[in-house]
Amino acid sequence: MMELSQRIPRSLPVINLNNTVMFPYLMIPLVVSDEVLKKVIDYALSNDKLIGIFLTKQENVGNKDFEFYTYGTAVSILRMLRNNDGSISLLLQGVSRIKVDKMIQKEPFVMVEVEPMAENIEDNPKITALKNVAMELLEKLINESKEFNKEIVLGLKNIKQAGRIADIIAGNVQMEMLDKQRILEAVDLVKRFQLLNKYLAELIKQVRLENSIRSNIQLEMDEDQRKYYLREQLVAIKKELGEVDEIDQEVEVWKERIIKAKLSDYVEEEAYEELDRLAMMSPASAEYSVIRNYLEWLVNLPWRNYSKDRLNIPQIEKILDNDHYGLKKVKERIVEYIAVKKLNKKLKGPILCFVGPPGVGKTSFGKSIARSLNRRFTRISLGGIHDEAEIRGHRRTYIGAMPGKIINEIKRCGKANPLFMLDEVDKIGRDFRGDPASALLEVLDPEQNHEFIDNYINLKFDLSEVMFITTANTLDTIPPALKDRMEVLEFSSYVENEKVQIARKYLLPKEKKNNGLTGKDVVFQESALKEIIRYYVREAGVRNLQRTIASIMRKIAKMKATATIERRVITSINVKDYLGRRKFILEIASKEPEVGVVTGLAWTPFGGEILFCEAIASPGKGDLVLTGLLGDVMKESASIAFSYIKGNFKKFDISPEDFRKLNFHIHLPAGAIPKDGPSAGITLTTAVISLLTNRKIKPDIAMTGEITLTGKVLPVGGLKEKLLAAKRAGVKSVILPKENKDAYEELDKDTVSDINVIFISDYPEILKYVVIDG
Repeated sequence: MMELSQRIPRSLPVINLNNTVMFPYLMIPLVVSDEVLKKVIDYALSNDKLIGIFLTKQENVGNKDFEFYTYGTAVSILRMLRNNDGSISLLLQGVSRIKVDKMIQKEPFVMVEVEPMAENIEDNPKITALKNVAMELLEKLINESKEFNKEIVLGLKNIKQAGRIADIIAGNVQMEMLDKQRILEAVDLVKRFQLLNKYLAELIKQVRLENSIRSNIQLEMDEDQRKYYLREQLVAIKKELGEVDEIDQEVEVWKERIIKAKLSDYVEEEAYEELDRLAMMSPASAEYSVIRNYLEWLVNLPWRNYSKDRLNIPQIEKILDNDHYGLKKVKERIVEYIAVKKLNKKLKGPILCFVGPPGVGKTSFGKSIARSLNRRFTRISLGGIHDEAEIRGHRRTYIGAMPGKIINEIKRCGKANPLFMLDEVDKIGRDFRGDPASALLEVLDPEQNHEFIDNYINLKFDLSEVMFITTANTLDTIPPALKDRMEVLEFSSYVENEKVQIARKYLLPKEKKNNGLTGKDVVFQESALKEIIRYYVREAGVRNLQRTIASIMRKIAKMKATATIERRVITSINVKDYLGRRKFILEIASKEPEVGVVTGLAWTPFGGEILFCEAIASPGKGDLVLTGLLGDVMKESASIAFSYIKGNFKKFDISPEDFRKLNFHIHLPAGAIPKDGPSAGITLTTAVISLLTNRKIKPDIAMTGEITLTGKVLPVGGLKEKLLAAKRAGVKSVILPKENKDAYEELDKDTVSDINVIFISDYPEILKYVVIDG
């Protein structure tokens, strides 16, 4: 006799699972967070609360176009709860076996036509015998594993339907998913019990084998304990006889090293505890070498070993001036710290951040500070670090564990108060291994770093006396919380005169020595240095200038090595004999006035740059196209400029018809270089007005400033770098926002010399300076 416990509809929505086989009569909880599965649940709740659950084929797990087995279970939703995180918690109960006839739909979720599999409820002697065997095997399994509740057997004995007993056992026993699927597909009760009994027997064998292994492990542990007690007795006997073995000798050596290291009380206590563990171990043990390495770190770290600071301010100023030209504000800040340190011995080390373009001397200035203070100098590069353990270290439980870079470098330099430079703090990465920038928050906080804990050492180490200096090219990529912990000191670009002085005082002597030359072999005239700076290197710092000077020195060294040469005098005229033709020209000096082409100024992390804004019109419907790899902020500036011109067309004598009949294209050349920021606002506006009024713009005048919809010109940043870029390009006049006047007046005279600066507050003032009449 066959029956169905509940009417099953012809079509059902599908949930496929890769780790669960659902059986009739079983109840399971399920949490759904996938959006597609939520649609399945909503459909079922609005209809008959039935869904089909099928096992996903293993070779298709994770594939978008998954496949599932033909046989599954129709399941009823008993309870449903929508959670705060958007997921749905369900309580499901199996109703009947089903078989898929065909797929009806794939989107927005899978629907299939199913055929319910009626259950045989009649018993016969064979089925009864197989059922009894299954019950006996289940009892054996429960007795062997002790993981099942014995009450489940009593509950099964009260169930009369054999098929239901088989399904309940299969659903509750831990077996392979494919084995459960085979039992689910066995509609015939005889075959179902045969499969179930086979798998139960295999499980009993497996459990018995596991129990045997556990028993052996326990016996081995007991043996280890016996050996430990015997070893302790042996140590006591040796002490009575006055005999000492190699382990005892090593322990005595470690005791002497611990005493000599003069550790802090809590560190010394930890060291003796580890030493006691070492004394009880066999040298062949893996843990033995781990403890020895840990003790090496404890006794070698400079827990109380501090350098004595040099606090002679005139001498410090002399060292800083001898090592670096310029950098007046940065030197003042360092001298102020030393002056306060002299008055307050308990002053904690500052957290400074040197920000500036590459090659301006950030790292070398840190070395000078360390030398002036008589401190050890150490540095690490943070560029590209992704693993948090690089900062905090690994726990000793890991094979090959080591402390992080902070503790490692302090041990290497041997002092607890070095000058510690963290280079490239703006280039830290982050991924699944952690966020190194977050690990630095504790290191770079004077209120916390006196109790810094490395994961490997696992003891408090005082970093408050360390003078931390970080370097960066830009502040934009530094996390706000980390930036807030540091005092920012800006290293601005060098002007031409500063580069000449740096080359004469530092670069030339250094490269002569590096290349085996003396003053008798080569002399650089100042005109030659200016020629190189203007026409062979374009940079904010002096790194490429040094490389170029080194290139000339190598050529002269080659001449000296191959033949006797007379003294070489390098002038502006013969520089090209060593370096070839000029690599750069004065861009502005070579340009002719054009309609729709305006010179702007930009700031980058590598210094200032000039940029040309080009505008062109073509027949169309008033569309605006922006090219040149522009960022969102610069695109908004272009839209603001365009709207401002449209709203004030009468002021500029522009026909409103132009905005309906023409398409406009604005381009900033060097299209492979990203450009962003609001400071090109007045440049973009001027280019469009020049185009629509057909008036040429002076090429030797540059501008920078943000524009508003009402025509107000707002201040910008990077003033010094932009003015230096203008001077390099041969610009004669620069238009700046009026609100930048105070910042302009603070600049060095070398920066602002030879440039006529015009300050404006409203846009219409600009045109009288930049337009060529007639």
